[in-house]
Amino acid sequence: MKRKVVFATGNAGKMKEIREILKDLDCEVCSMKEMGIDIPIEENGKTFEENAVIKAEAVAAVCGEIVLADDSGLEIDYLNGEPGIYSARYMGEDTPYSIKNANLIERLKGVPEDLRGARFVCVIAAVFPDGEVVSTYGEVKGRIAHSERGSNGFGYDPVFFLPEFGRTTAELSDHEKNSISHRGEALRKMKEELRKRF
Repeated sequence: MKRKVVFATGNAGKMKEIREILKDLDCEVCSMKEMGIDIPIEENGKTFEENAVIKAEAVAAVCGEIVLADDSGLEIDYLNGEPGIYSARYMGEDTPYSIKNANLIERLKGVPEDLRGARFVCVIAAVFPDGEVVSTYGEVKGRIAHSERGSNGFGYDPVFFLPEFGRTTAELSDHEKNSISHRGEALRKMKEELRKRF
């Protein structure tokens, strides 16, 4: 029987990316939703890594399988790293990203290009059945755009401008995005960690 790797998310878009990157590993990749796991998880860590570990350990305690969890967000230099670990909760969890993005554009109004630096950060934590915890880190650097552009993406993608592409992440194809994304980088590193243990 194939071993299972459970990813602590119910997000279908995220699962598509995860399955694509992990497809050549000899395992079945399931979401916690597919495993029927629905538990409240309080992400009260002070860093992306702490939050990822909290999520992975909570799900691992219920299912006993290898569990992966990620925490990611946007850090803006001019705003001292905001919204950071509060990216999803910035201005309230139910606030549409169009409003969050408009707010960030407004806060950076008149700020010159060289001070608009930002990065998407992702940490993936793995919790193994023997209690071992491993985490990997990925980031992609860019700048905050002056207006929203593109519709192929979610969250802060329309305001995250990549100078080397001359486009925002919401203007990239799925393939282009996966090749440079912060989650993609952290996942590829995690794949190597899993490979060592399979």
